[in-house]
Amino acid sequence: QVQLVESGGGLVQPGGSLRLSCAASGIIFYAYTMGWYRQAPGKERELVATITPGGRQNYADSAKGRFTISRDNAKNTVYLQMNSLKPEDTAVYYCNRDGVQWGQGTQVTVSS
Repeated sequence: QVQLVESGGGLVQPGGSLRLSCAASGIIFYAYTMGWYRQAPGKERELVATITPGGRQNYADSAKGRFTISRDNAKNTVYLQMNSLKPEDTAVYYCNRDGVQWGQGTQVTVSS
């Protein structure tokens, strides 16, 4: 069965860092564009970053210069390194495969 499982969320202070992981199973991982989305309370789910099979990265304006998406095809895992975190980054972060498959999400809270 196809599954995406996120981990690495938690509570950090403004200016801190977190590294999210998304482990995929049941797919030919290297063949798909992977992405991270987030959804804050009262807001719609929004794109944060994507990475193609060839490694091309795309970021939302809010993430540029602070977040880095990467992938390890040998581990079937995509990562989101988040630096210089702000309170407005607080959200549930979801892993996505090719705009179709979703994980359950991991909570990120940025607060002092």
